[in-house]
Amino acid sequence: MTTSTAEIMSRGMKCLTEQMGIVEAEHFISTIIREKFDYTKWQREYFDSKTSEEISTEASRFEISQPFTGNAVRL
Repeated sequence: MTTSTAEIMSRGMKCLTEQMGIVEAEHFISTIIREKFDYTKWQREYFDSKTSEEISTEASRFEISQPFTGNAVRL
């Protein structure tokens, strides 16, 4: 089953607004549009500049600072 673009947009906006609030979500979207943000390019540049140890350390720090509480966002 494929997901429609409208459904993906709706779920994405819901996630952004729940996590960031409407003002920051709008700011995020306007920045991406204005900057012609290429997530794939950004991700490649970000991860290519890091060693596997650095990525592992960042992931571990994130896990400690954001422990799973069983309250995952349901979309």
